[in-house]
Amino acid sequence: MTLSQDLKNKLSRLNVLEKIIAVNVVIYIIGLLLQLTQSIAPQSGLSWFELPSDFSDFIVKPWAIITYAFVHYDFLHILFNMLWLYVIGQLFLNLFNPKLALNIYFLGAIAGGLLFVTCYSLFPQVFTTGNRLVGASAAVRALLIFLCAYMPNKEVRFFTFNLKLWYFGLAIVVLDVIGLFGMNSGGNLAHIGGALLGYYYAIQLRKGYDIGKGFERLMDGIGNYFKTSKKGPLKTVHKNKSKVGGFAKGDFDQFNKQKKIDVILDKISKSGYDSLTAEEKEFLFKAGE
Repeated sequence: MTLSQDLKNKLSRLNVLEKIIAVNVVIYIIGLLLQLTQSIAPQSGLSWFELPSDFSDFIVKPWAIITYAFVHYDFLHILFNMLWLYVIGQLFLNLFNPKLALNIYFLGAIAGGLLFVTCYSLFPQVFTTGNRLVGASAAVRALLIFLCAYMPNKEVRFFTFNLKLWYFGLAIVVLDVIGLFGMNSGGNLAHIGGALLGYYYAIQLRKGYDIGKGFERLMDGIGNYFKTSKKGPLKTVHKNKSKVGGFAKGDFDQFNKQKKIDVILDKISKSGYDSLTAEEKEFLFKAGE
């Protein structure tokens, strides 16, 4: 097996959020190499992908509303963002599907970026530090606050005691608000934007409305546009007798499984994990494996 094949096999086994971590690390290394090999000043090697605070600069490179979330210059910045993303991803993907994770991640980045640009453009006399935005913090905040809002009474281990998720989420948001008066006011604006998106997404999803479906269809459409379609010879189509209600049996079973998970998570959010029956706990455990 060649090195490239081995690398492809390893990448194929990563979940979607781990792949995002890999992309962030690769871009960080590219930025370092540009700085070392081309004598580029620190924190300017990937300026084309940074999000500017001025709206007139933003409209000439609109892609920056997403690309900024993949740019890191400081080692500790990317280290803590990726550690957070990895830990949150393990919990998130045990309970929800990968497409939901991607919707929240990218919409969180967009919401954080839009709040950053809006506040700097409307109140330039207030927000004077930092004229560009980089980092995945807003997207990571969106995933974290989504979990805290969707199942607020779920307890997580925090050092030597258990802590309800909504306590943890509230503490994070309070720190971000306090941070608005510090040297990283722009970064904290983005954090708050991502947190607001995550909270709103969770509240709407608990009501049965997925606000990310439109974004998901847009991304699917873009992905399908770049796929090469090869026309083959006409094939005889045989009716699949193993369908239930027009769906393949596997898809139907997966749909029922996800609905049962949603019901259990709703029960956790209202009454806590201890309210689950032994059967429900066992089902949730097996679903997360």
